[in-house]
Amino acid sequence: MIEPVILISALEHYEYCERQCALIHGDGVWADNAHTVRGTRAHRRVDSGKHRRERGVLTLRSIPLWSEHLGLSGRADAVEIRDGDIFPVEHKSGTRHGRAADLQVCAQAMCLEEMLQVEIPSGFVWYGGPRRREIVVLDAHLRSAVVDVVTAIRDQMISGKLPAAPNDSRCDQCQLEPHCLPHVTATADRIARRTAEELMV
Repeated sequence: MIEPVILISALEHYEYCERQCALIHGDGVWADNAHTVRGTRAHRRVDSGKHRRERGVLTLRSIPLWSEHLGLSGRADAVEIRDGDIFPVEHKSGTRHGRAADLQVCAQAMCLEEMLQVEIPSGFVWYGGPRRREIVVLDAHLRSAVVDVVTAIRDQMISGKLPAAPNDSRCDQCQLEPHCLPHVTATADRIARRTAEELMV
């Protein structure tokens, strides 16, 4: 069996919610809300593909990426080349939420390392909310986390199973809430588990 190639964007979705990841990357479900529209608008400059050189830094935009070793594919919002060193730069329209963006920029770096046969010790994430850029140290722990998440996503896709809905505060902000129906499915899952437990007694 040919194993599925994982999109780098899936790491963010999985980190946010395993069920959201399965709906988007397994079932092909997508919908927009205020957050995704804001993100799309904020990415117009990045997605333009226009490169620039400023103060000795060459910035390449919307660069295709892949890794045969990891089975990853996607693109970098931007790649900066400064004094011969390479830095992937991930752009987020809002504020920092956990380690999702760190995982993405690390996965981008791991692809670039394989493609270009270079070492990339760090990258950056630009957060549009506070208009601040944060450095991401691409250490062994973060790289291991990328491999673990990619493996988990691939296992999820191969199994075809839809994870249970978390039915928590994340659901209120999720663009897939009308498709996921977390309140309904979470209740149904609880009833099914309770029934199974009663039958085992």
